[in-house]
Amino acid sequence: MIKPIPALLYEQSESGRRAAVMPDCDVPESTFPEELLRADLKLPELSEPGVVRYFTQLSQLNFSIDTNFYPLGSCTMKYNPKVNEAMASLPGFLGHHPLQEEMLSQGSLELMYRLQEQLAAVSGFHSVSLQPAAGAQGEFAGISMIRAYHESRGEAHRRRVLIPDSAHGTNPATVTMAGYEPVELPSDANGNVDLQALKEACDDNLAALMITNPNTLGLFEEHIEEVTGTIHEFGGLVYGDGANMNALLGTLRPGDVGIDVMHFNLHKTFSTPHGGGGPGSGPVAAAEILAPFLPGPVVEREAEGGPYSFVTPAQSIGSIKLFYGNFGMNIRAFTYILMHGASGMRELGENAVLNANYLKSRIEKLLPVKYKRNCMHEFVAGGKIEGAEEITTRDIAKRLLDYGMHAPTVYFPLIVKEALMIEPTESENKRTLDAFVEALETIISEAREHPGLLHGAPHEMPLKRLDEVKAVKDLVLCMHP
Repeated sequence: MIKPIPALLYEQSESGRRAAVMPDCDVPESTFPEELLRADLKLPELSEPGVVRYFTQLSQLNFSIDTNFYPLGSCTMKYNPKVNEAMASLPGFLGHHPLQEEMLSQGSLELMYRLQEQLAAVSGFHSVSLQPAAGAQGEFAGISMIRAYHESRGEAHRRRVLIPDSAHGTNPATVTMAGYEPVELPSDANGNVDLQALKEACDDNLAALMITNPNTLGLFEEHIEEVTGTIHEFGGLVYGDGANMNALLGTLRPGDVGIDVMHFNLHKTFSTPHGGGGPGSGPVAAAEILAPFLPGPVVEREAEGGPYSFVTPAQSIGSIKLFYGNFGMNIRAFTYILMHGASGMRELGENAVLNANYLKSRIEKLLPVKYKRNCMHEFVAGGKIEGAEEITTRDIAKRLLDYGMHAPTVYFPLIVKEALMIEPTESENKRTLDAFVEALETIISEAREHPGLLHGAPHEMPLKRLDEVKAVKDLVLCMHP
């Protein structure tokens, strides 16, 4: 179990302690301008071992995929192979300045070019831009490309974008930021887009459909080609949220089923660091019809054996990220793809689906699972326990921490009451999955026999249950509030 650390750094301060002692000055001293000095910085005074121990102990409190099971649905907290870090740390990459001349940057440009080609091949699209800095920015790039496409055809009146209720939460925000009107579509009884509602929502003002496949219920859209065909019939385009591409690797290419533009999350599908360990990367891929609108520059090669160079697509929406994207993430993803190859990519996707269905088959005996179909890489259970109706999803999530496991995503998607969105990824073995089920079994027994235990969880963390609303509204951002 994770145990509390000693007192915080500033509480360990002792006057006169120092982590370093400067040698006697051997040059004439000069006076520093007083207007640049602050009278009292109130910095803690500690020895070097004191500082090192504090930050080491602090690092040990991090809940990460390197230390514990982290089944965070929709966010794919998969293991980041350390060979990726070694490749990104090679001196030629690490010390390469983005303003270096193209002819002196051919190695880096070749890597970007080959990664563009690999992402296009695995997804079935014509062209790829590596520039977007995150999945949400990739979304914005894709919708902006669709807007530019319609405007180039004199159809700026198309303002409506359809979004299924099983889509990712960023989709409506992206549509609104792009100046479009989001229109929600309901799901049918099997968790697919309701085809009748889709057809009724289509008209001459249709700009696009944003669809996540597999959707956030962890279900494959069974009628995906009919869905995309309907949108195209009314002159709209289809944006594919590629956040869940991890489930489709080597099995299905979104570009082959009518998707016109899609972003990737390199941290989800291709094992680059996620969240605070990032930075993120959200390359965007386009069918031939939208390729001229990709954000630029992209890397091209004039002829076989010729040099690589940066080129801005003919009708590009412009640059959306300083320089050329997060290059270090490109290196990591490129390494991951090369190490696995085509057959390995398919195996990754298959194992992600296998792990999720194994967990689902066991957990649906403990908690309600709304949709009885086979899932893809994740599934959504409900956190209501028969015989312990007062227990909530939040209680279960907090208690899981005491068993050394991070909670799944909670209360999302909104179309499942008390949702627990569970994604084991392909990184985990059966032993870990069984331990997760056993923890849930124990927690369910506790909920029925000792509900107060769950209401007060976690009990083994350095901090107990927090007032989450107060934590957001009353931030403490420095050591002296």
